[in-house]
Amino acid sequence: MLMDKKEECGLFGIFGDPDAAEKTFFALHSLQHRGQESAGICTSNGQTINCHVGMGQVSRVFRSSKSTLEQLRNPIAIGHVRYSTSGSRNIANAQPILSEYSRGQVAVAHNGNLINASLLRDEYEAYGHIFKSTNDTEIIIHLMAKPSHIAKPDPLGHVLNHLQGAYSLLFLFDDRIEAARDPYGVRPLALGKTKAGHYCVASETCAFDTVDAEYIREVEPGEIITLNKNGMSSRFFAKPGSVTPAHCIFEHVYFAKQNSIVFGENVHDVRKRMGCQLAKEHPVDADVVIPVPDSGTSAAIGYSRQSGIPFDMGFVRSHYVGRTFISPSQDMRDLAVKLKLAVVAEAVKGKRVVVVDDSIVRGTTTKGKVKALREAGAKEIHMRVSCPPVRCPCFYGVDFPTKEELLANGRDMKQIKDFLEVDSVGYISLAGMLSCVSLPKEYYCTACWSGNYPIPVDTVVNKFSMERFQMQLFDDEPVQL
Repeated sequence: MLMDKKEECGLFGIFGDPDAAEKTFFALHSLQHRGQESAGICTSNGQTINCHVGMGQVSRVFRSSKSTLEQLRNPIAIGHVRYSTSGSRNIANAQPILSEYSRGQVAVAHNGNLINASLLRDEYEAYGHIFKSTNDTEIIIHLMAKPSHIAKPDPLGHVLNHLQGAYSLLFLFDDRIEAARDPYGVRPLALGKTKAGHYCVASETCAFDTVDAEYIREVEPGEIITLNKNGMSSRFFAKPGSVTPAHCIFEHVYFAKQNSIVFGENVHDVRKRMGCQLAKEHPVDADVVIPVPDSGTSAAIGYSRQSGIPFDMGFVRSHYVGRTFISPSQDMRDLAVKLKLAVVAEAVKGKRVVVVDDSIVRGTTTKGKVKALREAGAKEIHMRVSCPPVRCPCFYGVDFPTKEELLANGRDMKQIKDFLEVDSVGYISLAGMLSCVSLPKEYYCTACWSGNYPIPVDTVVNKFSMERFQMQLFDDEPVQL
């Protein structure tokens, strides 16, 4: 899927490695698919934290990487790549966020969305607190600085219990890293260990492959993992099993890399199973199965194997156009489709084509792909989608369009088929999709398809909920702190 939905964020942290900054730099490259708006690395020498953040992809923020990483050369590091699900695309919202309070310095990196951030911010501003950003992450630091919270036996655990929503978090203190995951386990977070014996944490295990680390296990929902000079220790701020997990299955459908292990399963294998199930539910007589790369490729392989229809690459993807290349005008969206995906005419000309995509959100870019296939001579086009129709917004860290913009909202299958101008359309069923993953079906969040929100949303929020004025968009040089 191109441009209709955007990623969340990617996290990486490592303790005790002399090359921690460099390893974090390369790990962020492997997590770049999770966010391309900004990037940053914070490191500590055990006494002082240094930070470098900037707008754009990792390679741009650290384009003079040798000198920058040398300045950040310390044995403790955390890093972040961001797509804005709360707050504008702005340098003030780039992460990790570095602050100082009565207990010293702390840097925070966040993946997810806090649905009660606006209410908490209103409360703290009423007491005179001043905020530097408009994202939901900064409120965590204000909670940490509150004297009554600092006095608790476990201040961080106490603060986390004030948060509602989805969050995987990394905290860099001068002498340690703390990694935490919300009690529902909405967003992934994994623990690993390098061959040299240094513990690391990441949003996805593909980051471990990059730094030659071994995946150990997931950070459990409601767990805080501490990495310090004594090694690794764990505690829970929420009682295990106190709530039913709500893992975001969209991680398997679209967000995560194929070589990652997410929620205990390899992403590529899950997507192939989804493709097989899709072929069982929506068979069609056709000559070729083609994916919309890259996230639709694994499902297309599964569809081809189950159906017996040959697999081919009907689109060539440009890796020089980022996943978040987007413009408010439809003309620019159409141009983006052509830049992003080029049709291989020889693969589709005169053929009945099955197009497998991971999802359809607005439908406008999908319509552009269909048009390009028609122009290349495709005889028939049958759209197959490896997740159910997206009908509801997400409040847990995925920046879907508004409900009114969603293609499947208020349309039946015939209307969707007519809008896309395809010969047929078929979505995997919700039950069918859930049959492709190994955990109990009630352990997954399906809100964007079913409208059943596992974490209650009392106040509807969007990414600009905490902005009282239009912040200027800065796409400037990186900032050294």
